[in-house]
Amino acid sequence: MQIKIKKLRENATLPEYQTTGAAGFDFHAAISEPKILKPNERLAIPTGLSMEISEGFALNIYSRSGLSLKHGIAMINGVGLIDADYRGEIRILLTNHSREDFIVEPDMRIAQGVIFRYESAEWSLADKLDETERGENGFGSTGSK
Repeated sequence: MQIKIKKLRENATLPEYQTTGAAGFDFHAAISEPKILKPNERLAIPTGLSMEISEGFALNIYSRSGLSLKHGIAMINGVGLIDADYRGEIRILLTNHSREDFIVEPDMRIAQGVIFRYESAEWSLADKLDETERGENGFGSTGSK
């Protein structure tokens, strides 16, 4: 798959897969100096990139597991979603869940992205839905083992 990508900042680094079998590619911080992310603080870190994603595809942006485990750094909204029609700069929305300051360094790998195919739904209003074994049972209804 070919994705057109535009560098919006001189210091932007193109996304890269770290291994041959990786589904996710890394986004880098396109900042000129370190930024301090204090506990419970939120920052939108620029990547300096915009993309042209084909119709029928989208980009999910996820936290890097190492940053989450070792430093408590995660995406503010859990997962970022970039739609095919968005052409603005991709920014990584980070938060610090730890009790210590975290320093985001220039060109640091701060998130990972995965391109995926999706389908648009057509909605059909119904008076009744098919029955299932689970039915309306919600949170915790399937047990923990």
